[in-house]
Amino acid sequence: MFILGLQGSPRLNGNTNYMLDSFLDFARQKGAHTQKLHVTGANISPCTGCGHCERKGFCIIRDDDMSGYIYGLLRRADVVVLASPVYFYNVPAVLKALIDRSQALWARKYKHGLDDPGRGQRNGFMLAVGATKGKNLFDGMILTAKYFFDAVGAQYLDMLGYRRIEDPGEMAKQPGLDEDMAALLEKIEPVFKRRKILFACRENACRSQMASAFASIIAGDRIDALYGGSTPGKEINPVMASVMAEEGIDMAHRIPRSIDDVISETTPDTIITMGCGDQCPFLPGVTYEDWDLPDPAGRDIDFMRQVRDDIRQRVKKLIG
Repeated sequence: MFILGLQGSPRLNGNTNYMLDSFLDFARQKGAHTQKLHVTGANISPCTGCGHCERKGFCIIRDDDMSGYIYGLLRRADVVVLASPVYFYNVPAVLKALIDRSQALWARKYKHGLDDPGRGQRNGFMLAVGATKGKNLFDGMILTAKYFFDAVGAQYLDMLGYRRIEDPGEMAKQPGLDEDMAALLEKIEPVFKRRKILFACRENACRSQMASAFASIIAGDRIDALYGGSTPGKEINPVMASVMAEEGIDMAHRIPRSIDDVISETTPDTIITMGCGDQCPFLPGVTYEDWDLPDPAGRDIDFMRQVRDDIRQRVKKLIG
């Protein structure tokens, strides 16, 4: 399981960061792979409200970190954790810029009718600290978080907020912090128990991407559908993305990964190979199955459709 933490405070080592680190530490102890993004250090241009994403499905800004890799992280994450201090009853501007740019993902779902394969099992948490004790201190942030999580395809699960936290180091002295983090993670306990299946091919640009997408859609509550390639390509196959879009499945922003990267983070229970041959690694104690699938790269769209339908039936049989 992959958990993405979005650290939205301009203070890189402040109370917000401490709280997020505590959550991620507990998650790693339970077996999750985690990544923390200091949003203030990312190059994120603000949304211009141009409407390009609603017309074309992609943000017109293509030369910053949102289009470069952050959309891809949001797509890969099983859990997204939004961590922030309170600025005028909401999140700081740097984090709000990231949230605003998630409009491009919202548009793919609600304007173009495409469903991200991870939407059904992705979850979201909000962590927040504020200097005052007002009753409505976190209300604005919670509303923003709910709409953000909907845009990125995550179910808003819960919010954990601490009042009257201002001086450096205060979160480290907060009583009950460990218990609070453990309680949050209990809400996603079944996700940690999913069977891990790695779908592996050569470039991780086509066959293994389709297989992992179908597995996530059909049984994402029971299967952690991983994907990787022996020699990963730079981007997914556009013809593959087109034939999946015909089925209403959104493959945009999925980034090919190497098999080595995947197994460095976790040990799969099963590896399904489909074309990587001798380059696929052997792991003791792991169940292997080979799918003799032709490589559709460079073939016409009708051939790609045949491979897509074949993979879907194989995934159904595997899960059944």
